[in-house]
Amino acid sequence: MAIFSDIEDNAVVERQKQKIKPPSMYQVVLLNDDFTPMGFVVMILQKYFRKDPKASIQIMLKVHCEGRAICGVYTRDVAMTKVKQVTTHARQEGHPLQCVMERI
Repeated sequence: MAIFSDIEDNAVVERQKQKIKPPSMYQVVLLNDDFTPMGFVVMILQKYFRKDPKASIQIMLKVHCEGRAICGVYTRDVAMTKVKQVTTHARQEGHPLQCVMERI
């Protein structure tokens, strides 16, 4: 613990250690729809989430069968960026694919 003197106020100020907590984490989730081709979902998983072909197919099938699947867990800013990238790319290609983020 360090003690510093404030010359102007003649006061003693104690430096307190700040507790730093890790940032909140968010999971990025793809939601199923009846129109987006499975191949497009696999490509999205490989391009934006760096999944290998096998993992991409497994996640795509989970989205298809269960209605949703987690693509990755990130800090808030990274998760927001992933959601925006996926949504923008899907709309540009004419697909209604939905991608959302959820706080863990």
